[in-house]
Amino acid sequence: MIEVTMSLSIAEIAEALPASLRVLESFGIDYCCGGRRPLDAVCGELGVDPQAVMAALRETEKGPAPDWASLGLAELVDQIEATHHAYLHTELPRLGTLAEKVVAKHGVSHPELNEMRDVFTTLSDDLSPHLAKEERVLFPMIRELAESSIAPSFHCGTLQNPISVMMLEHDQVGDLLATLRVLTNGYQTPIDGCASYRALYEGLAELEGDTHLHVHKENNLLFPAVIALEESWSTDER
Repeated sequence: MIEVTMSLSIAEIAEALPASLRVLESFGIDYCCGGRRPLDAVCGELGVDPQAVMAALRETEKGPAPDWASLGLAELVDQIEATHHAYLHTELPRLGTLAEKVVAKHGVSHPELNEMRDVFTTLSDDLSPHLAKEERVLFPMIRELAESSIAPSFHCGTLQNPISVMMLEHDQVGDLLATLRVLTNGYQTPIDGCASYRALYEGLAELEGDTHLHVHKENNLLFPAVIALEESWSTDER
């Protein structure tokens, strides 16, 4: 296990200490789409005490790694699809309906809700085809790669091509989630908010956390492993 230091990138910390993800999330640190930056720079941007973050991270070293951290490629794909994709297929329509209800009731007194609803709609519209492309195209190819005894041939050439598209779309999703957090004041329900208002913001906060974990598994674990396996096939063929 690597030593966690302030100069490590967020992604490197998240990969080395999978149990640290809740800590990073609690400090508002993006460990998936924004995970390429070093911890000290991120703390400076957020105005977060780096020593407090380091102390919390050290505590996570004592805990067990989550089950998904040691899965093989095919098993990790199955876990992502069964957990995060299934969650989004259920939650996106539910939250969309709830957002319309809250805007209709509170949109006049809280005009920011209209923009929140529009950003959420864009997020949902972006995620739906993204999930379909993974489920119907990329994930089956990853399973084939993982289970093959000889180097498979894909219509896209290398899997780095669709992976680069998925990562670009992940960045776009990360930007939309960050915008939602700003528009909702960190998902804080105003004092005059009703039960539906609270349920919507709680659901959006949960969506953000689940999607951060989802993207982390793909960007920082699954995709690098796929690229490394492909490159090992190429080396063997020389």
